[in-house]
Amino acid sequence: MERTGTTRRRALMVTGAVAAAAALTGCASGDTPARPTAPGPVSADTALRRRSTAASAALLARYDAVLIAHPGLAARLAPLRAEVARHVKALAPAGASGPAGPSPAASAAASPSASAVSSPAPVPGDARTAVEELAAAEQRAADAHTVALSGARPEYARLLASVAAAGAVHVYLLTEGAVA
Repeated sequence: MERTGTTRRRALMVTGAVAAAAALTGCASGDTPARPTAPGPVSADTALRRRSTAASAALLARYDAVLIAHPGLAARLAPLRAEVARHVKALAPAGASGPAGPSPAASAAASPSASAVSSPAPVPGDARTAVEELAAAEQRAADAHTVALSGARPEYARLLASVAAAGAVHVYLLTEGAVA
């Protein structure tokens, strides 16, 4: 028999996480209690979706940075980048806003320079090395999505598995193709 809904273990985990967060932010400076920044606790599903979206958004930013540094790779990387942009949108929590929501993904998809600004790692001057590092970023994102499978609801787990598989294909395409 398959369980649906909230289990006691999940409820205790969420309650424990909320209590720990409250304890950590209880007194930010001296005797003045800190004010909460969010309207309420975030569900485990929403937190998982935000982490998954952030992993794909970071990958999208990496694609943008490589494309800006090496515009000659556009024909090769544009289809992969477009897929990653779709992954960001698909993984995002419904109605999300903020750093993990659809708004940054939409703006990043519209303008490569918008998401490249947040990319902390510099892009190598050599196109081959840049693509190798991009493949490593794809692998890290795919690994993150695979790890997240165990905590996801079945329908979201299927999406994560598909995105992780697509990332593995991207790694293959990036590492097996010749770079001009």
